[in-house]
Amino acid sequence: MFSGKAAIVGIGATDYSKNSGRTELRLAAEAVQAALADAGLRPSDVDGMTTFTMDSNSEAAVARATGVPQLTFFSRINFGGGAACGTVQHAALAVATGIADVVVAYRAFNERSETRFGQFSTALAGAPTSNGVDASWSYPHGLGTPAAQVAMVARRYMHVTGATSADFGRVAVADRRHAAVNPAAFFYGKPITLADHQNSRWIAEPLHLLDCCQESDGGIALVITSAERAADLPNRPAYVTAAAQGSGADQYVMTSYYRDALTGLPEMRLVGEQLWAQSGLGPSDIQTAILYDHFTPFVLMQLEELGFCGPGEAKDFIADGAIEIDGRLPINTHGGQLGEAYIHGMNGIAEAVRQIRGTSVNQVNDVSNVLVTAGTGVPTSGLVLSA
Repeated sequence: MFSGKAAIVGIGATDYSKNSGRTELRLAAEAVQAALADAGLRPSDVDGMTTFTMDSNSEAAVARATGVPQLTFFSRINFGGGAACGTVQHAALAVATGIADVVVAYRAFNERSETRFGQFSTALAGAPTSNGVDASWSYPHGLGTPAAQVAMVARRYMHVTGATSADFGRVAVADRRHAAVNPAAFFYGKPITLADHQNSRWIAEPLHLLDCCQESDGGIALVITSAERAADLPNRPAYVTAAAQGSGADQYVMTSYYRDALTGLPEMRLVGEQLWAQSGLGPSDIQTAILYDHFTPFVLMQLEELGFCGPGEAKDFIADGAIEIDGRLPINTHGGQLGEAYIHGMNGIAEAVRQIRGTSVNQVNDVSNVLVTAGTGVPTSGLVLSA
């Protein structure tokens, strides 16, 4: 068991914007250099790198750009935002087994100013790959954007559980409240009300504009090393207590419409079961959570799949402000991808580290354990980080 044998010791980020004015490689290099400086380490200390299959920056190119002399470990995780916590899992496994000493996980893109993931992709629909074949079942029916694909599941969830658009809106309100006091957030100083959410335009019913995350330019990097080495570094380590990946039965990418039920996220339940088993913890041991929030309905479903409440009960769980900074389970204290930036969930891992360090702009009291999840609707991953 690798639990507690590795820790995140450095975090670094670029600014978050709608037009970075830099290449994606430069964004990656800036984030990696900032993370190493934060960790008190040099590029020569690094011997491993991990990222997403979707990242345009190869590990070798990032190593050259940042002065890392050689790599003994490198890996990439598939499935878009579902890869976020998986990069840390791979890094922790490499460190715990002695394959690498210091591993940097990174993600960088110009997702607003260049390739926009929220747009219809004709290239994917016609790709001569298994993903292209999968897309051919939904694209001809107009289900060619993430919002349209999630809207199908959200509508079914509303029908079965009685959840409403206003319930989804409470997630957006909480995230924007937290972002409003975060100087790094794109929506710094811009909270919203539930009325703002309800009055925002439709994107794909039942999803309003404010149910959908941003499209952002930026980069994030995380430095992972052994627990022993972490003890000698400047910042309080965030120990990797648990790390898991999961792909459920009849799994597709955003369009798992052929399951017996269409109201949950079985792959996230699988991740949660592993996290609790590895860590020996449960939902009651978590002081704050970073739940992947590319679309608000999936936040409610995650609360249920991870055991914070029963099936169909998330609307009641969040009704009294439970997920806001002064609630019983504050989530996305950085503002989430709805409020801070959409960097494929990697900025959420950085926020979890800040909560462990006690340096968040929305610091939760007495944090011992933080739960982090990666992309939903796709094969995914999760972490428990501990003080």
